[in-house]
This record gives sequence, C-alpha cells and structure tokens, in this order.
Amino acid sequence: MLKWDGHTHTQFCYHGSDAPLEQYIEQAIAQGFQRYSVTEHPPLPTGWVNDKRLFDELGMPEHELNDYMDYVLKLKKRYEGQIEITVGLELDYLHDNQEYTDKLVTAWGHVLEDVVYSVHFLPGEDGNYCIDFTADDFKSNLLRYYDSIDVLVDLYFDHVELAIEQAGRLPMRTRIGHINLIRKFQKHLPTFNEKQFQIRLEGLLPLLQKHGVGVDVNIAGFRVASCEQEYVPQWFIKRCIELDIPVVYGSDAHKPEQVGLYWDWFEQATSTS
Repeated sequence: MLKWDGHTHTQFCYHGSDAPLEQYIEQAIAQGFQRYSVTEHPPLPTGWVNDKRLFDELGMPEHELNDYMDYVLKLKKRYEGQIEITVGLELDYLHDNQEYTDKLVTAWGHVLEDVVYSVHFLPGEDGNYCIDFTADDFKSNLLRYYDSIDVLVDLYFDHVELAIEQAGRLPMRTRIGHINLIRKFQKHLPTFNEKQFQIRLEGLLPLLQKHGVGVDVNIAGFRVASCEQEYVPQWFIKRCIELDIPVVYGSDAHKPEQVGLYWDWFEQATSTS
C-alpha cells in the first residue's frame, strides 16, 4: 500500500496553525509517507456566510491563492526524491454557485493534481451555515430551522450526492471529503438514525463508481471530543474496496503534529485479510 496522506492543510488556513508547510512535510517524511497531498481551503464567494469574522477564517483571501500555489509548487520541487508532494485544494460544494468553483478550476486546473470535494455548508433561514463550526451554531441556525435531525441528515446527503457529481466532472484526482462530517457534534445533538445513515451511505456507492470519485478516509473525527469516531465507517470502506472505489487516508492535519495520526487504524480498516 502506498503510504499517502491525501488531505492536509497549511499556514494558509485561517482556522489552523501558522506553522510552515515544511514542518508538516518533515513530519510526513519522518513517518515514512511516500505521497503527501496539500489540499488547502480556497477562497469563498464574498458573503457566503453572514458572519464576517467566521467568513475570514473559512478560506484564504483571493489574493493569496497565487502565493499558495507558488509555495506548494516550490516545495514539490524541493522535496523531490524524498516524498511526492501533490498540489491540491479542498473545494467546497457551493449550492447554486457552481460557477465560482468552475472559475477556480479553470484558473488552476493546469497545476491541480488532487481535489478533496467537501460539503461544509447547508442553507438556513437567512443564508449558509457551517455544519462543523460549533454545536451551538448548528443547533441555533440549522436544527432550529429544519426542526428535525433526520431532515438535516437527508439534506446533507443530498448535497453530498451533488458534490460527487460535480467532482466527477473534474480532470484531476478527486475524493469526496469526510462523508460523515455532519456527525461532528453528535454527542450534543439529537440521536441519529443509524439506519438512515446506512441507507444514504449505501446510496453513494453507485454514484462514486459512476463518476470515478474516491473517498477521503478522514480520521479527524477521532480528534474531536464531540465525535470521537472516524468520519468514514469501516463497513463503508470495505464496500468501497470491493467495488474498486479508491480510498485514501486523510489526516486533515491543521497542525504538523496531526500528520499521520491514526494511520495504523486506516491500515487495519483497509486490510483485506
């Protein structure tokens, strides 16, 4: 198995660490990783969320995207022969604003090698809200508006399905990000319907196959006290392997010390023995 971290962040992330990317890469090399995908959050459309302070943390300003690309390309060359660095982004599924994403891909598709396509936002009463900001924000602005966790879960997976379709149109390697991210605050929310999750996840398998999109086996949920589990269940990983849907470990590292966490769990989860 190629030892590959397919979902990572950098100092260009305004809700992460200001540690330079070199520190992340050195951690990966020390742990024997062979490929390291840098997948930073790109800019978002102006006003995508109403909270200006939160908006400023969600993605880099547009004027920094060129600096980010140049920086990753420079390190890709510098570390050649030690580890394969791939240039990527974690694109957001922007409901009803696909043209913004299309512009990003058109501008940078010539250098992009990896895209993690994620659903972080759902529409609320007066705009879009993060599903992974805080538990209180989730309850106040999403759960209160929809008045049902089951309805929210279905809406979330509806958007995941649309994200898979969009990702499948891209020319570079694509993976759907942290499929069960909506469970991030599960310990503070009404009880989830496990049968509903199973049905909706099973429904993603033929879509992933059809569109040639892989799965970000994201372990960040283990690090979150309100979740304490992986974002991709082991049974789903096994089904993806059976169906030849690519599964790629993702540390979702926002700090250098998070690189490679729970790799042993991923090895066990993807073992065919």
